Amino acid sequence: MTAVGFALHRFRLLCWLLLLLVLLARQATAETVAVWDLTGIKKGAEGSIEARRASWDTLQAASALEGIVNRSRVRLYLRFVGDDGKLDGFWLNRLRATWLKNAEVMSIRSLDDAIWRFRYSLHGVVLWDERVPATSNVASTIAGVEDLLPVRYDPSPGSLFRHLVVDPDGPKLTVRRRLVKESGESLFTGSGSIPDVGLPSTGSSKCDAYVWAIEKYLRPGKCMGGWLGYYPDATWLKTPHGIPLERTLLTNHDFFIAKKGFVFDLSPWDDEQPDDALGQKPGTDFDTLRRILLAEYRLNRGKFAHVGGFTPWDQKYTDFTGRKHGGVETEWRYAEILTCFNAYMDADAPGLHAMANASAFMHEPLKAAYRQTNLPSVQSLEKRGFVRPDGSVLPKAYASVYVGDYDSAAWLYTMMPQLWNDPARGAIPLGWAFNPALEERFATGLVYARDTATANDFFVSGDSGAGYLNPGYLTEPRRWSGLPSGLAEWEKLNRRLFDRWGLGIVGFVIDGNAPPMTEETKAAYARFAPWGVVAQKVPELSLVGSTPFLRMGSDLPHDDLVEAARIVAREIPANGPSFHIFRTILWSPKEHVALFKQVKEIRPDIEFVDPYTLFSLARLSRR
Repeated sequence: MTAVGFALHRFRLLCWLLLLLVLLARQATAETVAVWDLTGIKKGAEGSIEARRASWDTLQAASALEGIVNRSRVRLYLRFVGDDGKLDGFWLNRLRATWLKNAEVMSIRSLDDAIWRFRYSLHGVVLWDERVPATSNVASTIAGVEDLLPVRYDPSPGSLFRHLVVDPDGPKLTVRRRLVKESGESLFTGSGSIPDVGLPSTGSSKCDAYVWAIEKYLRPGKCMGGWLGYYPDATWLKTPHGIPLERTLLTNHDFFIAKKGFVFDLSPWDDEQPDDALGQKPGTDFDTLRRILLAEYRLNRGKFAHVGGFTPWDQKYTDFTGRKHGGVETEWRYAEILTCFNAYMDADAPGLHAMANASAFMHEPLKAAYRQTNLPSVQSLEKRGFVRPDGSVLPKAYASVYVGDYDSAAWLYTMMPQLWNDPARGAIPLGWAFNPALEERFATGLVYARDTATANDFFVSGDSGAGYLNPGYLTEPRRWSGLPSGLAEWEKLNRRLFDRWGLGIVGFVIDGNAPPMTEETKAAYARFAPWGVVAQKVPELSLVGSTPFLRMGSDLPHDDLVEAARIVAREIPANGPSFHIFRTILWSPKEHVALFKQVKEIRPDIEFVDPYTLFSLARLSRR
């Protein structure tokens, strides 16, 4: 080759290299998001056990696959939750209008299509045992740690297992982990010893499966510390209790699979058998729950764990399904236990608790800080006629509303399109109680609120700060764990989240059956929420340093506006100044406007203000 020919050859190679780099750069910046419409599997999904099995199998596999492939960026998005998947459609439109506006969107037609597209992200399958429903949750845990599809073992013709693993025309995925013996017999029997971990059986096949998972995945640190999911296991297949497919909450698993979290479903009670394990010794679920939380506490080095989900009162463990404890009673017991192990709830409470695509929303780009620019000053309070020139507060009856409950990413995701977009929003001052820890699973909703807020939209935390727990058990003695105080870690977490979201008020502390907050705990709350704190077990008005603490007023009935107005009027004394806050749950702005008008007709002297104005006036009144 001549020198000229060699130079030309090098030039051509360089051009090809530059072209390849350009193509790679374009591929890196122009993401492709595959959208999979799963709404079709809802039809007839609950009609028979065969239909439940088929719909569960597809939905669990889809949710796990989404969590696996979305771990580093958004690659898969499901349409499933809401009528015809409208909720997922609404939030997808939000993503495509903002930070995913340059992404190419394509459709997924089937599970086989999805597996083929993301085949290099999958390492095989983990098989679980329908006769031990808890293994469905254990399989979700393993799915996240080892990038495996969770598949119900079912050798019958037409099953998903047969299609994915056995049939020659299927994907022929490799079985990497088994929660059922190769013979098809149950691996966990509740007798003898727990396989492979050298521990005696708990006496419960359900709890043996979770103890096995603790020893295999949680204690060795294969799970990522800080992430737990409390979601119903596959008991639904045989005992559906009228629960539709959407409310199995399988779509909620994707985030915890993406985070390599630990998924469980256990009763918090030690005085009766759980209704999904009636032959079990009372307290076995309770002991296993504490075992999980202690292992998580150690793995996470005492930092606070984010626990998605809620006591599944509509499916098990409460008087709703034949047990002896009520739903709220069970919720409060669970909150006590979590708190004692440095864990808080992202409380997907039954009814509005199905959520898809959190593994996509978790990639929402966040600013370092979001500020509220509409907060009051003493000068503005004087100008509004609430404060005299000498700084004293005019003797009026001041009231505000805690607009809840948004201590759950699922609740915010479900209700925000309807309630936040009410045309009446902005007409009156409202305190929206969005927990800042929702940034983990639903940052998209929090950013949307800040981007579209009016001057009359104010933001406070929901219960009990970053997330739902009982602050009375943050300090020793911690009844259910015996662990040292978690107060410093709780304050650190709340300071970080309150700083990011520009929050100054804890809108509601749920004390439940826990002890009241200690003075040390109140002081910590005053430091990260210096504008004010609302709680249950506190005086009507008190100061901690310069921070006012108010006692929460009544919950206002959603179904009786006249009675709600009467409650407000009845609880507020005629002589002032006085300061009051009431809780509404899932009320629209339009309904709040009607409430304010109705109250004014009964008590014209009551002045409705935003929570920051309420606490500012309360502080000034104590000078």
